[in-house]
Amino acid sequence: QVRLVESGGGSVQAGGSLRLSCAASAYGSRCMGWFRQGPGKEREGVATISHDGSAMYVDSVKDRFTISRDNAKNTLYLQMNSLKPEDTAMYYCAASTIDCSGRYSLARSWFSYWGQGTQVTVSS
Repeated sequence: QVRLVESGGGSVQAGGSLRLSCAASAYGSRCMGWFRQGPGKEREGVATISHDGSAMYVDSVKDRFTISRDNAKNTLYLQMNSLKPEDTAMYYCAASTIDCSGRYSLARSWFSYWGQGTQVTVSS
């Protein structure tokens, strides 16, 4: 079992930045990711990262968001810059049971463990 705890959400104006963190009770060589769910929308994959640091992003956040991981601290990060109102959502940290290097991993089916989420609100 893996426990995930997100932090760092909040309210920000368009163009601003936030950094999300996710502390994991167990890390290992697993794929980690960030998902989000906006009001009335399906949960979508935002970014994922393999154990060796290979990252994948949904097109809408490329060049604005950066996913990273500190394997020594069992912590996952999401740096979000140039935020837009359409980025408003609950953001969830997710952990897989396997690694995902070189494979498409933005689907929910990759991930077995989920955090409770942290709210990000971007005002115009």
